[in-house]
Amino acid sequence: MTAEPAAKTLVLSSDHAAIGLRQAIAAHVSAQGWQVEDIGPTTPESTPYPQHGAAAARRVASGEVRFGIILCGTGQGIMMAANKVPGIRCGVCAEPFSARMIRQHNDANMLSIGARVVGEALAFEIVDAFLSAEFEGGRHATRVDMIKALED
Repeated sequence: MTAEPAAKTLVLSSDHAAIGLRQAIAAHVSAQGWQVEDIGPTTPESTPYPQHGAAAARRVASGEVRFGIILCGTGQGIMMAANKVPGIRCGVCAEPFSARMIRQHNDANMLSIGARVVGEALAFEIVDAFLSAEFEGGRHATRVDMIKALED
């Protein structure tokens, strides 16, 4: 069993397509008091999103950080890679309502955003909705347990 991470810690990662938006999100959440581990990349050379999604997911799954935010062009590929790591529940969101719901109903611990899909202001709204929402438990806990059981 991993130790519970500090409440306001998160990891950020992306592929080359989302460096600028990732760095803007890092500054945005840091200004809100979040401790951010930005694991790159920092240069625009093409880089495979699966390795970046998995690296962030491993930090979340290990308990090093509470949440992960990952980005690629659409948010889809990097999310698929992250969800292969046991213990990860990551959703792609292009608007704040879904970001809030994946926390409240699915106890998501990672958020994926498409840098070629949403602009900076909307990305901030999505991130804020995700980070401010709390898991509601109750009937949703039973369903999350069913998701966790699929990993066995």
